[in-house]
Amino acid sequence: MKTSDILKASSMPIASPTYPRGPYRFINREYFIITYESDADAIRRLLPEPLKPDGSNTVFYEFARMPDSSGFGDYTQTGIVIPCTFEGTPMHHVSQMYLDCEPPISGGREIWGFPQKLGKPTLKIAQDTLTGRLEYAGQPVAIGTMTYKHESLMDTKTLEQRLGATRVNLKLIAHVDGTLAIAQLVAYNMIDITLKGAWAGPARLHLIAHVNAPVADLPVRKVLGGLHAIADVTLPYGRVAYDYLKDRK
Repeated sequence: MKTSDILKASSMPIASPTYPRGPYRFINREYFIITYESDADAIRRLLPEPLKPDGSNTVFYEFARMPDSSGFGDYTQTGIVIPCTFEGTPMHHVSQMYLDCEPPISGGREIWGFPQKLGKPTLKIAQDTLTGRLEYAGQPVAIGTMTYKHESLMDTKTLEQRLGATRVNLKLIAHVDGTLAIAQLVAYNMIDITLKGAWAGPARLHLIAHVNAPVADLPVRKVLGGLHAIADVTLPYGRVAYDYLKDRK
């Protein structure tokens, strides 16, 4: 195997790469997002500095179905997203994620620093109810429900802007001696968004304490509403917003 072949590889293992090069296109990506009020101290504790709370005390709990994603296949994910600011600019910090498919777990962690672990998330229609659920290590961790297509959203431009808003991950990759080789805040934006449908409605969210899937560490004080959307989107490569090994004062 030549060095040139190694340097052209998209991912490990080189004999059978886990994922190809991007960008990555998602067709008919289905979103179920529950917005809720949580505890200000808990939000502050889980936001890595220099990110700051945006003052709203709100959190997004998200379920997403990806039935057709280039390079990654068919999978479901769920997790916690915290509205915040970075140097005065509004952003969304992805705090926890749980997926049921190995290629996007590996690719997401290695490229963008998505905080992803293997879990058992589902998103489906149960009779008249949009239902999201997360199980981890055989235990229920999160259950979200929403009325199914009760209210169509007409302001699609605002929703497209929301889906394309800047998100930021804390990326940590170890060196061979166990010290951190990479410690960054990685920012990115979904692009080429084609919204195919969007609905709002009442929602409920139940979070259950679990030591290895601690979504309940951001407790639900009040559910503000649910959003259901279907869209085609592209996930491009990210950019370093902050480098803890270089930028710290």
